[in-house]
Amino acid sequence: MRLIQPATGSDLTERMQEFCNRFLASLGEVDGFILKGSSPSCGLKNVKIYAGIGSPYVKEKGKGFFGRAVIEKYPCLAVEDEERLSNPLIREHFLTRLFALASFRKAHEIGTAAELVKFHSENKFLLMAYSQGAMRELGKVVANQSATGIKKSFLQYRKTLENALYRPPKRGSVVNVLSHMYGYFSQRLTEGERKFFAEAVENYRKGIAPLIVSINLVRSYAIRFGIDYLLRQSFLEPYPLELMEKPTYDDDRDYWRF
Repeated sequence: MRLIQPATGSDLTERMQEFCNRFLASLGEVDGFILKGSSPSCGLKNVKIYAGIGSPYVKEKGKGFFGRAVIEKYPCLAVEDEERLSNPLIREHFLTRLFALASFRKAHEIGTAAELVKFHSENKFLLMAYSQGAMRELGKVVANQSATGIKKSFLQYRKTLENALYRPPKRGSVVNVLSHMYGYFSQRLTEGERKFFAEAVENYRKGIAPLIVSINLVRSYAIRFGIDYLLRQSFLEPYPLELMEKPTYDDDRDYWRF
């Protein structure tokens, strides 16, 4: 693979590789990357790879030089390009991974047994949505930290957490989490409220209602009944609400005029 500037014929391959190595080596703790889509340096998937120097024929598409270096050095971090982030599902998964890993980094900086227990407790339902197997494995790491040692426990937890968050959760797994949360307050609801909650979850399962509808119902019932354990769950707000994708409207435009 070579990086050639068409206008001058200059071969920038070695300069780019040297920059990638130097820049990435200079970074401290990072939680993720947002890269430029389709860029020959930063692209992650749709970079045009030509058949030869001066050839107009695109033989395949792949990663840019810097994008590939990032993936190789940080294979389990949250990494996306800005083009793919326009997809709401990809954006949600990216932000969830980013803030979960950032939250764990902060817990690791504190480095106490109590902090590891706290992190696992507050992220239990999020982990359940992503991988029940990983959630159970992480629970064992937390339970065995006295025998394992706190430093090794944090390292084990981090590796399993990164793998668990690599792929987005399936809709059925999210429904399962909502059902578990529902169990904390179901007996205290009226028949009409139970029916309304079940309809909201079913509409999410069918893809005709956003997840936030069910999440807000869980949050409202947790507030109503004072269930602090649920209110502390990152599943209910995995990243700041300000970063949620919102429809944009121009207040000065008359949308009803044809």
